[in-house]
Amino acid sequence: MNKTTQHWTKKLARSDRPAYLLLADLIAEDIRAGRLAARDRLPTLRELAADLGLNYTTVARGYSEARKRGLIDSHAGIGTYIRGTSPSLPLRGGSGAEMTMNLPPEPQDTVLLQRMHDTAARMLERTDLYDLLRYQDFGGTGHDREVGTQWLRRHVPHASLSQVLVCPGIHSVLTALFSQLARPGEMICVEALTYPGVKAIATQLGIQLHALPLDDDGPLAEAFEHACKTLHPKALYCNPTLLNPTTTTMTRSRREALADVALRYAIPIIEDDAYGMLPRQVPPAMATLAPELTYYITGFSKCFGAGLRSAYVHSPGSRQSQRLAGALRATTVMASPVTNALATCWVEDGTADAMVEAIRIESAARQALAARYLGPHGMQAPTDGFHLWLPLTSGWSPVEFASYLRTQGVGVVASAAFSTDADPPDAVRICLGGPISREECERGLKLVAETIAHPVHPHATV
Repeated sequence: MNKTTQHWTKKLARSDRPAYLLLADLIAEDIRAGRLAARDRLPTLRELAADLGLNYTTVARGYSEARKRGLIDSHAGIGTYIRGTSPSLPLRGGSGAEMTMNLPPEPQDTVLLQRMHDTAARMLERTDLYDLLRYQDFGGTGHDREVGTQWLRRHVPHASLSQVLVCPGIHSVLTALFSQLARPGEMICVEALTYPGVKAIATQLGIQLHALPLDDDGPLAEAFEHACKTLHPKALYCNPTLLNPTTTTMTRSRREALADVALRYAIPIIEDDAYGMLPRQVPPAMATLAPELTYYITGFSKCFGAGLRSAYVHSPGSRQSQRLAGALRATTVMASPVTNALATCWVEDGTADAMVEAIRIESAARQALAARYLGPHGMQAPTDGFHLWLPLTSGWSPVEFASYLRTQGVGVVASAAFSTDADPPDAVRICLGGPISREECERGLKLVAETIAHPVHPHATV
């Protein structure tokens, strides 16, 4: 009999509580007190029954109760182990490190935060509030569009005011474009791993997605050309910079090859460049390689904050821009004038640039932490972004891995959420941003690394 079971024997003898419930209570109490830690091995049912003077069934019920509470786990051939509850950081529901939503980190720069407060206040002071509370023509005011055009020219030098719309977020633009370019039952080509919102949009609209295989350079141009010849897709959707989820940035040569195919078959390109403002240097945008076919979209959700629901779309021509404005008006009425005014203010006065730079710095610091803990496990991530792609080679399935981490207070996303070819790789996406602090991020990464290194729970409850 060890010290733990001696302690439990005394408590059992003094209590009138059912022994199987008290046994689970004692395990929980010892975890809180630090007498038991994650991955500590517990006695077998027969060993513990003998040590405590209880029958086998009572101990089995006690372990079952402890499992229900998430305190322990068992695996054939390994035994029964403490799951543990640390680190525990708040999940959106209340208690864990939320690393599922791909949000930019929130730099705790007091000077920058004060600047945002001050410039927003000045903008409201000098603006007629009733102007911001009325209906506006879709696409933003002339001034909003002028500022948006200048912002776009960083990656689309030929951007023209007549081809730019200010929209309520990238997702709304994608919904409108999918509905405009393809009818129900028709097909759009996408990466084999892509932004989950595209899958949801296609399902809602009844549009088929054709997955293009990926390599280190991006979607295979040969696969795209074969699809153009045989399947006659209505568009190509791509996320060429810091692809969500794999973090890959499509090379210049691959962009040129895809643009060449699109031009030869007259296939419109939807270029979702949500992360395009984060890297200091990126290959030319698809919109510069096939300007007569490409809808270029970017916004502030990934380079400022998801609540700043303003996005810019540059259409291939003025006529296409007017048609897109009609489709967007039908679904969203208009972008919020208040949000547009704030975005315009922050772009004009340099606050947006300051925030992008602060996010770059914070992302690099968090990626350095990720490399320390997950680099040995083959993580894929550039320093420019705030998410990473983690292949799993330790026997976990992605769903089991994500499910188990959630019981430990860490949220990650299994590869199936991004797959468009029904053959997801064994991997998960981990976001390093959002409201969690750098310290909370580090604790979450450490737990992920420990879970990979000590895979004693390969069958977590889903």
